[in-house]
Formats: sequence, C-alpha cells, structure tokens
Amino acid sequence: MRDVSPHVTTVRLVLLARLREALGCTAEHLPIDAPTNVADLVAGLRARGGAWATELAPGRAVRVAVNHELAQGTTLVRPGDEVALFPPVNGG
Repeated sequence: MRDVSPHVTTVRLVLLARLREALGCTAEHLPIDAPTNVADLVAGLRARGGAWATELAPGRAVRVAVNHELAQGTTLVRPGDEVALFPPVNGG
C-alpha cells in the first residue's frame, strides 16, 4: 500500500535490467513536492547528463511503470509513488 501521508515528499525510483547496470544503482528516492507527470520526471532524470542522458534519450526503448502499472508520459506521479524504469521485454 502506498503511503499518502502529507509528510511524504519523495517517489521511489527503481531501475531494472540494463538500466541498473548502465546507471550504477538499483533504486533511489527522488524529491517531489507536487504531482508531476512521467514525461517531466524522465526529462529531469535525463537532465542529469552522462549515462542518464544517454539511456533516457528520446527514442531509446525504455518503459515506465507507476505503482506496478504500465504508464504513459501523461501519467501522474505523486509523492509516495513508486516509479520503475525498464527496457521492454521481448519474447514469448
């Protein structure tokens, strides 16, 4: 269950598969004081530069889930949410 108390001011960012290796971490807490959307959150991560800019560049195959549900760029992200970034999975 998601913590929606007023003192929560972060989202939990989880990195999976190749992103975990390329970005050198598995998870972190990002400060957030108001709802934003997935596109803006990813743009903020891309603005870190380096591997973040490369791995999250427009056109790169990266999927986003918010609270374990596949998300679009317009999906809202609120304090207390979990946001996962991962490459698409192929196969059958």
